[in-house]
Amino acid sequence: MKGWMQLIRPSNVLTAISDVMAGLAIACLFMQQSLPDWPTLLLLSLSSMSLYMGGIVYNDVFDFKLDQIERPERPIPSGRVQISQAVQLGTIAFVLGCVLALKINSTCFYIALAIVLMCLIYNGIAKHHFILGPICMGMCRGLNLLLGVAAIPAALAYWPLALVPVVYIAAVTNISRGEVYGDNKKAMLVSLVLYLLVLGTLSYYTLQSGLYVAFIFIAGFAFMIGKPLFKALQTLAPPDIRKAVKFGVLALILMNASWIALSGFWVLALAVCCTLPISIVLAKKFAVT
Repeated sequence: MKGWMQLIRPSNVLTAISDVMAGLAIACLFMQQSLPDWPTLLLLSLSSMSLYMGGIVYNDVFDFKLDQIERPERPIPSGRVQISQAVQLGTIAFVLGCVLALKINSTCFYIALAIVLMCLIYNGIAKHHFILGPICMGMCRGLNLLLGVAAIPAALAYWPLALVPVVYIAAVTNISRGEVYGDNKKAMLVSLVLYLLVLGTLSYYTLQSGLYVAFIFIAGFAFMIGKPLFKALQTLAPPDIRKAVKFGVLALILMNASWIALSGFWVLALAVCCTLPISIVLAKKFAVT
């Protein structure tokens, strides 16, 4: 069981809930609607988690040979999980995510299919490309945000906001290039600029909405990503870089809570934040990267 849990990285999967909730909150803000009923929220959350699980399992499937060299302790190269079993789990997770999305509406279904396609492109082709890799990984998260937006299909007119998680995850992915060998200061400085761009965008929309309570969430987000990144910039050591990546992934919850809060749904923002301590505990037991 521990091998399977290490494979699916439960702390990462939990962050997917915040993506779709942020997308839904943004859709409600711009379309001036209230949140849909709880079954829709549940379907969105489960669909997003399943799609994320499929992507992260296939990440290890495609990295099997590389992990034999760099991370032989991972579940597949160590033999604790057979590669055929991992393929089955990843496929089932993808199919389940798409079926649950279809239960919401056809638009969500098509976006779920796009997420599956982008995950496979990233894992199979783009991952090791210097520019294409971070962009494709970011697009997976951007599409996940749009999965939440698509619960109100007309709100997809505001799709450019999905570029924010694209930029953010591209920054985190860029940092992760040094988590094995370290010494990637230039890449981390680029990511710092991208982080500032994301923080600036969140601050701008908070000022536009007039819901300044969102700055509390933004401040927490900035602290969570900034502290480990600055330490990694000082040491350039792989453990510190891995920590910067770890908190970059987990901080997605606070970034998305910021979107939810500035959309006027501060109770939902607090509920999403409640997943953060759970993710942190899980991240201590099962690696994020």
